[in-house]
Amino acid sequence: MKYIAIDLGLKRIGLAYSAHKDLVTPLPAIIRKNRNQASSEVRKAINEWEIDVVVIGIPLGGSSEDEMRRRIAHFMNLVDFGGEVFYQDEAGSSLEAESLMKGEIKYIRDGRIDSISAMIILQRYLYKKKQQR
Repeated sequence: MKYIAIDLGLKRIGLAYSAHKDLVTPLPAIIRKNRNQASSEVRKAINEWEIDVVVIGIPLGGSSEDEMRRRIAHFMNLVDFGGEVFYQDEAGSSLEAESLMKGEIKYIRDGRIDSISAMIILQRYLYKKKQQR
């Protein structure tokens, strides 16, 4: 199975990839200009990496969960992905990503932190899946 994680933001979309269950690699983030451009670039990455499963970070249990599910569903409709889509709690993933990025680089808004956040989301999902076996 090939997985891609998406950390969906209004300005940047972080992406991470795994085909090995134990190894997750951040991919270049997408700088979001508008939703059509963003969904097209996500679709391109999904096709390029031959993805079977999409894992999307979402704030589970919070007051914004329903609204975020609606927004994510709309975005994924634009992406037009036919495979399985799973949600993974993203709580604290951005802070964790920032702590992994030492020094000045964590203040550069080029999407690296977003993709490391997506990497953390996918690692959590794969770990949870492994524990269920």
